[in-house]
Amino acid sequence: MASPDLIASLVAAVDSRQDELVAWRRDLHTHPELSWRETRTTSFVSSRLAAAGIRVRPLPGTGLIAEVGAQEPAHRVALRADLDGLPVPERTGLAWASQTQDVCHACGHDVHTVAVLGAGLALQEHAEALREKGIGVRLIFQPAEEVIPGGAHTVLEQGGLSGVDRALAVHCDPTIDVGQVGLVEGPVTAAADSVTVTLSGKGGHTSRPHLTQDLTYALAKVVTDVPAALSRRLDPRAGAALVWGTIHAGGASNVIPASGQATGTLRMLDAEAWASTGTLIEDLVHEVVAPYGVSAQVEHVRGVPPVVNDDAVVATLRAAAAAALDPGAAVPTRQSLGGEDFGWYLTGASGASGALVRLGTRTPGGPTYELHQGDLVVADRAVLVAARLLAAACAVGGPTGTRK
Repeated sequence: MASPDLIASLVAAVDSRQDELVAWRRDLHTHPELSWRETRTTSFVSSRLAAAGIRVRPLPGTGLIAEVGAQEPAHRVALRADLDGLPVPERTGLAWASQTQDVCHACGHDVHTVAVLGAGLALQEHAEALREKGIGVRLIFQPAEEVIPGGAHTVLEQGGLSGVDRALAVHCDPTIDVGQVGLVEGPVTAAADSVTVTLSGKGGHTSRPHLTQDLTYALAKVVTDVPAALSRRLDPRAGAALVWGTIHAGGASNVIPASGQATGTLRMLDAEAWASTGTLIEDLVHEVVAPYGVSAQVEHVRGVPPVVNDDAVVATLRAAAAAALDPGAAVPTRQSLGGEDFGWYLTGASGASGALVRLGTRTPGGPTYELHQGDLVVADRAVLVAARLLAAACAVGGPTGTRK
């Protein structure tokens, strides 16, 4: 366990930059960049790390990795931030609202980025203490979290998880008050895949459906019957949900079209069930449309695995929250079927033990916003809370969890 003095010093180092961190977050919020285009954001972070004497390694294209503390540590912690904004117009009316047309930080990645930056700078001020304790901290500023395939793959390909025992990340949660952090053991986010079903067949007049393959009807059966069948082919404890977002077929009320398409997402909380799904969606689609004679093409694209929080890492984060924030700062949180490519950091041979923290962003007594909406407002203090927590978590405990 880290000494209380070290944690107190790290908190003080973060707090000494409070005005700076808020200003930096507002600057990034004003200038959001889409996935794989985060050049200004990368330069912004890189210059501030380099000015503090932190070694920086650019990733191909955008994003970067930096190292603090022991260079050959007994224990290495990775702090991960995501850099990209969303193709969503901002509607907050804030003085620091996005100046990039139809792009904004509607998921709070500006907060994540400055939180890791602030934690990294505080840790750099105590680099000698980290070296004495054999602790190394890797700061990962990842591009393209919002797209599939995302930037997590680039980080892994570039050795970003090499030698990492513990990986930590925060994610804004507008349902939790600022000053609090949500923690849960086990799955905290779901696997998220994209599914596209394209049907083709003989069209015709709606007065003679028997002379056609009635593609519209077949597509409707796909939309309703495939999710129902899936619920009987997978263990219900997997938390699987196939939900359609778009359905397109035809252009006239009296014409049966010759083609149509439905797109949606498949989500589930159980990593083993997700990994074993295989061709199940495709098989079910073909079974459902077989009576109607239409042809089906199914594109099931693997997106991200679930984020599964390690019990021991969650315990470490609770201790860090109590020490760096408040004894009651860590609160229970619910699982979400949202997807997060941080899951790749905790999966497979290169995966580390780790956890994703729900960062409270709601002003107490204020409105509850939704993520991925243009009116999202994050309380300024959230970035300070996250930086405190992440810095303290690097100093609490030694190796925790089990590398996979």
